[in-house]
Amino acid sequence: MIRLRIAMLFSVALATSLPLAAQAPYETTEIADGVYQFRWQNHNALFMVSDEGVVVFDPIEVEPAGRLAREIMRVAPGAPIAAIVYSHSDADHSTGASALLETMGQASAPIIAHENAVAPIRARANPDQPLPTVTLAERLTFRIGGREVQLHYLGPSHSDNMIVPFIPDVGVAFAVDFVANDRMGFQDLPGWYFPDFFDAVAGLLQIPFETIVFGHGPAGDRATIQRQIAYYDDLTSAVRDAVDRGWSEDQAAAQIRLAAYATWNQYEAWFPLNVRGVHRWLSR
Repeated sequence: MIRLRIAMLFSVALATSLPLAAQAPYETTEIADGVYQFRWQNHNALFMVSDEGVVVFDPIEVEPAGRLAREIMRVAPGAPIAAIVYSHSDADHSTGASALLETMGQASAPIIAHENAVAPIRARANPDQPLPTVTLAERLTFRIGGREVQLHYLGPSHSDNMIVPFIPDVGVAFAVDFVANDRMGFQDLPGWYFPDFFDAVAGLLQIPFETIVFGHGPAGDRATIQRQIAYYDDLTSAVRDAVDRGWSEDQAAAQIRLAAYATWNQYEAWFPLNVRGVHRWLSR
């Protein structure tokens, strides 16, 4: 049974309602028993505590990784890093691995990622982003201190190497960048893989999570993902109608509005850009 702490969830909701400059730079919230969301400004990491060590999902970048390490030592004194999981290869989510281990006083730990993440990380050649030592193609399951971790590859979405971790004993999943809690897709959806992206979002509902933590913003639940699916269905339908009428990208961005989502985060700034991204895909 997942035990969400009302006070903690309230603090997360309050923080996300404040301008970024007014927020504390970091925050650690216990999402479920022994599973913690670490927020650094507008980026989230996740970590799971077990009897044999801590599994960290996304060490973010160098500066937040140092603070993340200190938060882990505060929450789980003496526990080593048992594994680090990269959700995907993007630098803003995974260039903190070396700093995390150094602050923890460790020389190394297994680093797990999708096999497609290896090439872009190798090409980046950033010592702060060590290469994965364990890779998966479709799914990987491992156990640390009696706790199971599942890693699911749902296909191309925001990248071709995005994996979704799932911790079954508390029903918590972690999905980064390609979905969020009642928020528009990032800007003009750069690098999104269409139409595979839609299958990846729908595939989240095949994972039996109860709570889902995102790479940005507050956590959600299964209804959160259902709303994301509805949004992208409605967006695609509206843009397809515009393309069929011969509207240009500029016309579509200026005229399409979906009032049902007007209260979502970044609607004014990013919704017209979402329209542009989908228009480019449908106009290929």
